[in-house]
Amino acid sequence: MKKEYQHIKVIAFDADDTLWVNETYFRDAELKFAKLLSGYETANKIDQELFKKEMNNLYIYGYGVKGFMLSMVESALELSNYKLNPKIIQEILAIGKEMLEKPIELLDGVELTLKKLKKNYKLVVATKGDLLDQERKLEKSGLLNYFHHIEVLSDKKPENYLKLLAHLDIEPSALLMIGNSLKSDILPLIEIGASAIHIPFHTTWIHEIVEHNGEGYKTVRALTDILKFL
Repeated sequence: MKKEYQHIKVIAFDADDTLWVNETYFRDAELKFAKLLSGYETANKIDQELFKKEMNNLYIYGYGVKGFMLSMVESALELSNYKLNPKIIQEILAIGKEMLEKPIELLDGVELTLKKLKKNYKLVVATKGDLLDQERKLEKSGLLNYFHHIEVLSDKKPENYLKLLAHLDIEPSALLMIGNSLKSDILPLIEIGASAIHIPFHTTWIHEIVEHNGEGYKTVRALTDILKFL
């Protein structure tokens, strides 16, 4: 174990796009949605309006596929000036259901990494999204036995992580967070005095994109790379 991580007792993992593929399915769904509404607006305008609707709805629906589905329906009604064929609403719901039923595609090296780390650390999942959907994905992933605790957060702000630390009964210095989002998985941990390692995913939701100078955390290319430090 490298000296900078010698106080780590618990390693927390984000789930979506850290353990398995997720954001790719949202991008595919957006393309299908734009195609459905191509008779009303340009693809660029449809994308912009859907994103605005998602942002306006976050405080009501939270994160996840179900809120995304509702935002698509609302956007479609508004973009069509409420003249939408009900069959298109049915097709929008079908897009969302297809997302919820996607098989779990683990990212490279996930099980190997968890197996090695479990020997020396308590491993937890700290993810946000819809509770039922995240529980379903964890069950289908085959990874549940590696984790001491599963926490589905309504958001990933410093106060949310502080509550997690209190539940785990550890100090911030004992926690290392692994995730793909600087905004959600890395910077809040640095703020509260915990450690974090960033593993970028090739597709990132625009809501999660932030600029940062890279100080205070490591960035690696793949999950197995964290084994060099632990």
